[in-house]
Amino acid sequence: MTVLPAVLVLGAQGRLGRAATQAFASSGWRVLAQARRTEGLGPLALTLPLADTVALAQAAQGARAVVYAVNPPYTRWATEMLPLARQGMDVAERLGATFLLPGNVYAYGAGMPPLLTETTPEAPSTAKGALRAQLEHELAERAAAGRLRSAVLRAGDFFGPGQGTWLDLLIAKKLPQGRLVYPGPMDGVPHAWAYLPDLAQAFVALAERRGAEAHERLHFEGHTLTGRELLDGLARAALQLGWVERVHAKSMAWWPWQLAAPFVPLLREVMAMRYLWDVPHRLDGTRLRQRLGEALPHTPLDEALLATLRTWRPEVPQATPVAAEAA
Repeated sequence: MTVLPAVLVLGAQGRLGRAATQAFASSGWRVLAQARRTEGLGPLALTLPLADTVALAQAAQGARAVVYAVNPPYTRWATEMLPLARQGMDVAERLGATFLLPGNVYAYGAGMPPLLTETTPEAPSTAKGALRAQLEHELAERAAAGRLRSAVLRAGDFFGPGQGTWLDLLIAKKLPQGRLVYPGPMDGVPHAWAYLPDLAQAFVALAERRGAEAHERLHFEGHTLTGRELLDGLARAALQLGWVERVHAKSMAWWPWQLAAPFVPLLREVMAMRYLWDVPHRLDGTRLRQRLGEALPHTPLDEALLATLRTWRPEVPQATPVAAEAA
């Protein structure tokens, strides 16, 4: 009898958690999906809290990889981000499993160069950036002490099936009415994006490797797009799906958010990270391609955006596109 490899996905109800659960299951892994709610997660769902590291490790015995897909609310990062991540690391240590962490570009700060490699110096300019740098530092320390094997896969902003990303919450929120907005300059400022199914499959490939280093950081290049390139792609997808006959695209005005930020904690946190839309950046994925080769997926942009929009309004039939316009 063949024994399937097992993976523990922590935070399996989140955007990346769901994508990782699907990707590992499709690749023949036995997926132990941990979340507070288990609807749609299958028979191996675990409702044990992350804080109960002993019981969680016992329930996930045999898992050789742990995907850390836990993401506390933006307004609670200061108090929850590091404690939760340490609990996840503790679970992986108890299992003797490789800890797989989705990274981001926060630690590079507002002065980051346009091309980000694994050797680019970190210079966080925000509290969130400092927390991400501290998390990766602690991972490296555990690896150096022989306690935990780990890999950080840095990626840009998520998009893909489901909701809860910049695309559906802001950029394409009014796309059914033919309107798109972008929170940065339309031209000249490339921004890093990660299509979730591709990113999740990259985690599968990392988990399946043999002979990996005790700790490494890798960059998932994904799609690097200016605002206009992204909005043009969304417009093409919406027209192809028959959502609208025309699409009007423009840059977003930040001043209403700036006025409200002193009174709305979430907006304060978002405003602190606004520089990400004004500073050009791209993740260099050379090292990851060298590690994974053909196992590294890359869905073409138009295909990825079509698949994304279809999950938002699956009942809308495809129709013949009419026209698009951009301002």
